[in-house]
Amino acid sequence: MPASAQPSPVPPRKIGLNGRDLLECPVLNKDNAFDARERDLFGLHGLLPHHVATLEQQVARATRRLAALPDNFSRHVALREIQDRNETLFHAIVAQSLEEYLPIIYTPCIGRACQQFSQIWTRPRGLFLSYEDRGRIAEILSDARWDDVRVIVASDGGSILGIGDQGANGMGIPIGKLALYTACGGLDPACALPVLLDVGTDNEALLRDPDYIGWRHRRVRGAEHDAFIAEFVAAVEARWPRIALHWEDLAGEDALRILDLYRGRMCTYNDDIQGTAGVTTGALLAAIRAGAAPLAQQRIVIFGAGGAGCGIADLLSRMMVAEGMDVQEARSRFFMIDVEGLVRHGMAGITQGQEPFAQPHDIAATWTVRDPAHVSLSEVMAHVQPTMLIGTSGQGGAFTCEIIAPMTQRPQRPVIFALSNPTANIEATPADLLEWTDGRAIIGTGGPFAPVVFDGRKRPVDQINNSYVFPGVGLAVVAGGITRMTDGMFLAAARALAELSPAAGARDVASAALLPPVSDLPRAAIAVARAVIRQGQAEGVAPPATPEAIEDALEQAIWTARYRPYAKAGN
Repeated sequence: MPASAQPSPVPPRKIGLNGRDLLECPVLNKDNAFDARERDLFGLHGLLPHHVATLEQQVARATRRLAALPDNFSRHVALREIQDRNETLFHAIVAQSLEEYLPIIYTPCIGRACQQFSQIWTRPRGLFLSYEDRGRIAEILSDARWDDVRVIVASDGGSILGIGDQGANGMGIPIGKLALYTACGGLDPACALPVLLDVGTDNEALLRDPDYIGWRHRRVRGAEHDAFIAEFVAAVEARWPRIALHWEDLAGEDALRILDLYRGRMCTYNDDIQGTAGVTTGALLAAIRAGAAPLAQQRIVIFGAGGAGCGIADLLSRMMVAEGMDVQEARSRFFMIDVEGLVRHGMAGITQGQEPFAQPHDIAATWTVRDPAHVSLSEVMAHVQPTMLIGTSGQGGAFTCEIIAPMTQRPQRPVIFALSNPTANIEATPADLLEWTDGRAIIGTGGPFAPVVFDGRKRPVDQINNSYVFPGVGLAVVAGGITRMTDGMFLAAARALAELSPAAGARDVASAALLPPVSDLPRAAIAVARAVIRQGQAEGVAPPATPEAIEDALEQAIWTARYRPYAKAGN
């Protein structure tokens, strides 16, 4: 290769830290990969063993140690310790095999990690903003170490997966989500800030736990809670005008209310609501190619009418409208079920998110039901005979053969997405769903499941996981200069995801996956980011750019796990 064709050397990064301070900075630390020049320059002699390792050697050594551990939870803890010491090494390990490591660093291991976060926590990461910090949040955020932040994941620990209120232990979720932003979307770890908004907890076990690291106080609610959130948002806006603020696992009805309060004034989104909706919509579009009923014929039952369920209904109905259906007709296609049964107009306690999808109060007047005031899931299924059933309830085993049976009467393949996490909370296992539908069901789950052998054929189980959407959304914000997140962007993300479906054009659609393999998540993130940027431009919330400029910006924004050479700041 001629010299002119050689890749340009990586320019040194200028560093102002020295000695142990440099080794204590996880985004800069290389452990024993600092070479002799850097050891001279930054005063590292004596602090490191003599041998200078490569990143590849460090990865091989760490991988052997991880393999020797007894289970994936032990590996989760060990990987978190590596992440807190050396971000580059952590991500180089994960990049070897996303299929192997994503279940370890996020679902399903993350649920147990949150439950035991106070026991496994060893070093500070991100920010714990306690309710008692009110009045000085802006001061805390002003620290120079956060100058490069572009994406924040914030949670109050109020509704973690299917395990509920985890208080300050919920910090495991922002940390894990940001790890996926990097592993799947190429976000520079220096740009990522996890935040736990500690407003207390109503979890009695945590309040009694002597190891609990959070604020030992009942959860603050109502106006006081909202004022604390408002102070945090105002401080974020002032500190980082171009930030992406990602909300995660907020308690109860707070999620939709907070999203509606702030989405018009800054680039913010709620992954439980919008990310879940985006990947579910993309998976349904792919399922239609695999033999499900066309969008115009869909009748959808959603078991679990919280933020995720309402978000899915909202985005799917918007997709129906975008395809030509009347708004009210689209909304009437959804049958949402919460603890009080089928959501209907006039019910007590109906939420803002449920209201657009409430069925007429007398819809069950001609149905055979045990209690007209509480129409159950099985009764709705029997009378509606839906084309699609979605579980976001957190109730393990809620779907039974009897409940599924009405879906088998339709000519098209039934779509059943059991999305609750962790695995113990799934509404039905893939093996049972295939058995109950004679192998016809198109299945998706919230967590990872091995393929199921049915009728002599191996059937993939699609993980309808938000990691197919939110890393691309974050990449789009960083690369595309997006100032607001809109519903149109999540529709664009869903369409982009569906275009990558292996089911498109597959000869054997029954054995084809709906979504790309986990190993292709980085490719999916780029496709989603590209679509989101273009939609942002169409809606006037992203600056104009040519397709070539978008591709260049995406390439420039993607961080890879490698050691850059360092130079002394000021030289």
